[in-house]
Amino acid sequence: MKFTRTLVSIAALSAVAVLGQVGNAQAFSFRVDNGIAAQDGSTNKGAFSKFSGLNTVRTIDFNSGAAPTTGFAQYSFQKADGSSSVRNDGWAPAGANGEVNESKYLAVFEGNKVNVKLASTANYFGVGLGAISPGNTFSFYRGDTLVKTYSTDDFNAAATLHASQHGGEKNGFGHFYADNASEVFDRMVISQIGGGGFETDNHSFNISDKGFDPENPGKSVPEPGIMLGLAAIGGSVFAKRKRG
Repeated sequence: MKFTRTLVSIAALSAVAVLGQVGNAQAFSFRVDNGIAAQDGSTNKGAFSKFSGLNTVRTIDFNSGAAPTTGFAQYSFQKADGSSSVRNDGWAPAGANGEVNESKYLAVFEGNKVNVKLASTANYFGVGLGAISPGNTFSFYRGDTLVKTYSTDDFNAAATLHASQHGGEKNGFGHFYADNASEVFDRMVISQIGGGGFETDNHSFNISDKGFDPENPGKSVPEPGIMLGLAAIGGSVFAKRKRG
């Protein structure tokens, strides 16, 4: 019986260690595909997230002609000089099959940034990427803490769609997401450092304080340490019963 109690104590301590180590793990992922057409079937409004139909997802399409300053996602330009803006021209991010996007989109140019403040935490950001150029950068924050930064080198390599209207430059739809609850975010910075402009459209955010599972997006992902900790504790109880 003394041996059994010792075993249980060691297992419980191991579970605590697992909770501490895995619960603090840093994990943030991304994928790039071609996106899908608008929910009304339109193919001239750029590509949209395949998760845009979820009731927890908020999508900003910029078709009002301005970046929203109220609501769930609030946008502000670092330099309000008109150099970066919502516009409608031939550089709009392409549709899911490379179609010309005739709708309005967000453009950020060299030396400028757009800050996106969210009303609550999100675990997913989906975005139409157009004419991917050097210096395109997304940075995700929780408060003032940087969670993750992705740049052109990351998502350009994964994109496969070449839009003829952009001289063959790559387009695509990016999916950026927290793998666990420690990586949710409540602020983003979109920036362009050197090179051409940074063209994006149809921003989607999934509201959640848990991790995002792209294979089962409607289900929240708990902290990995909690599941492993419970497994360890369960193992210790089983050992106690077997030896008791």
